[in-house]
Amino acid sequence: MTVRECYDAMGADYEDVMRRLRTDDRVKKFLLRLLDDKSFEMLKNAMAQKNMEEVFRAAHTMKGVGQNLSLTRLYESAATLSDEVRDNKTYREELEALFAQIKETYDLTISSIQKLKDEG
Repeated sequence: MTVRECYDAMGADYEDVMRRLRTDDRVKKFLLRLLDDKSFEMLKNAMAQKNMEEVFRAAHTMKGVGQNLSLTRLYESAATLSDEVRDNKTYREELEALFAQIKETYDLTISSIQKLKDEG
């Protein structure tokens, strides 16, 4: 799998990340770091504990990573949850659907990056 194919599989913006990072090797280097990133685990735990301060922090971190690497779908889903809890730190049932969207997007992102790593 090429970096471009990985971006296509993730629903991400390859052209945008290339304008920023310039080479596939540099993009791949940063993508592979996501495999060890703990932001999603932190978000999952915070949601389970209904700790909205930590939900905001983790979602905001994921939003930044998504934006910096042009991971469009991950950025958008993290931004939605981050914006939703930014000023309202009260747990609400509808946040579960937003978390489910991030999880789906995150799982796709990580599986695509893992495939990129495994295939070359």
